[in-house]
Amino acid sequence: MIDAQADTQPAAYVEQLRASVEEALSAVVTTEEPSRLYEPVRYVLAGKGKRLRPVLLLLSAGMFDRTSAEAMPAALAVEVFHNFTLVHDDIMDHARERRGRPTVHERWDVDTAILCGDYMMGLAYELLARLDARCLPEALRVFGWMVARLCEGQTLDKDFESRADVTVDQYLHMIDCKTGALIRAVMALGGVIGGASEAQRAHLKAVGAHVGRAFQIQDDLLDLVADDARWGKTVGGDLIEGKKTYVLLRALERASGPEHEWLARIVTQRGLPPEDVPEARARIERLGVLEEAQTAVVNHTERATEALAHLPEGTAQKTLHWLIERMQARLF
Repeated sequence: MIDAQADTQPAAYVEQLRASVEEALSAVVTTEEPSRLYEPVRYVLAGKGKRLRPVLLLLSAGMFDRTSAEAMPAALAVEVFHNFTLVHDDIMDHARERRGRPTVHERWDVDTAILCGDYMMGLAYELLARLDARCLPEALRVFGWMVARLCEGQTLDKDFESRADVTVDQYLHMIDCKTGALIRAVMALGGVIGGASEAQRAHLKAVGAHVGRAFQIQDDLLDLVADDARWGKTVGGDLIEGKKTYVLLRALERASGPEHEWLARIVTQRGLPPEDVPEARARIERLGVLEEAQTAVVNHTERATEALAHLPEGTAQKTLHWLIERMQARLF
C-alpha cells in the first residue's frame, strides 16, 4: 500500500520519497577501512543528485500497493549503480567535475576511481538481493538486461566520437541504451516488486522508454536554449566540445550546401570556438531543429503519460504523471 503518511500533493510526496532515499543512502556504506576505498564511495553517494531514478522506482512500486520500505532495496540499488556508471564515465571522458565537485579520479586518482566504481557495482547487486525472495529472480533479470544495454550504449557513444557519419536514428538507439535503459528498468523493477501483470509491465516499460527519450532530447535542446544561470552549465557546451547530439545531427541532416559545410566543421574539427555558439544556434534554429526537438520532447512525454493511464490509479500514479511533466520542463 502507499505509505500511510504520504501527502496527496505530488510535490510534497516526491520530496518525502527523495528524503527517504537520502536517509537510506547515507547508511549504505559505514565501513571505514581501507579509507582509500570507502571514503571515495561515500563521497560519490553524498553528491546531491535529484535521486530521480529511485523516486521513479518507489512510485512505480507504489502503484501496486508496495510501501517505500519494501521497494527501497531496489531503489538504492539503481541509485548506487547509476552513480557507479558516472564514476567510470568520468574516467573515460576525462571529466574534471561532476555536480560542481571534483570527479573521483581528479580528487584521488584513476586507480582509486576504478576500484570505487567496481565496489559500487557489487554493492548495487548486494542491495538488490535484499528484496523479497519471491521477486528477486525476475528483478535480477531486469537488472542484468539494464547493465548490458548501458554498456552497449556507452560503447556506441564512445564509437560516435570518432565517426562523422552518425545518423539521428543511430543516436536515438544509443540514448535508448545509455539513458533510456536505466529509466525503463527502474519502471519495470517497480512492477516486478509490485506483482504487475504482463500487460502492466509492458505499459511500465513504455513509460520508461518514452521518458528516457524525452529526457535526453530535452537535455540536448537545453544546451542551446537554457538560461545559463538556471542550467548550471555553459550554454552551447555540447557544441564547444563537438558532441554529437540530437539537435546537431538533425541540423546536419536538414542542411545543405554552405550551411551544411559550416555545421559539419563542428564534427570534423571536434568542436566549435565559444564565440561561434550564437551563430551555430541561429543556423540550427533557422533549420527548424529547435522547434522539432521541442515537439519530440512533448510527443514522447505525451506517449509516456498515455501508457501511464493504463496503470492503477491513485496517489502514486498521479504523482508519476506530475513528475513526468516536471521532467519534461526540467523543473525537477
